[in-house]
Amino acid sequence: MKRPEGWITTREAAELTGYTTAYIRMLCISGKLQAQKWGRDWAIERSSLLAYKARMDTLGPSKHSPWREDLEEAE
Repeated sequence: MKRPEGWITTREAAELTGYTTAYIRMLCISGKLQAQKWGRDWAIERSSLLAYKARMDTLGPSKHSPWREDLEEAE
């Protein structure tokens, strides 16, 4: 099966971001990335992954704060 343009595998996503493949799969399952499961493999929309990574890089250590204002919006 040929992947559509702009979609990458979990391995490619890990290489691109430095995240582990397990973490990428967890992001897919939790809906934090635009992703689709094709058979047993995940395909991730590259732009969605890069946007998530940029947001996490911008938040820095505050991404772990339970008092972040944006947490209420996400729930």
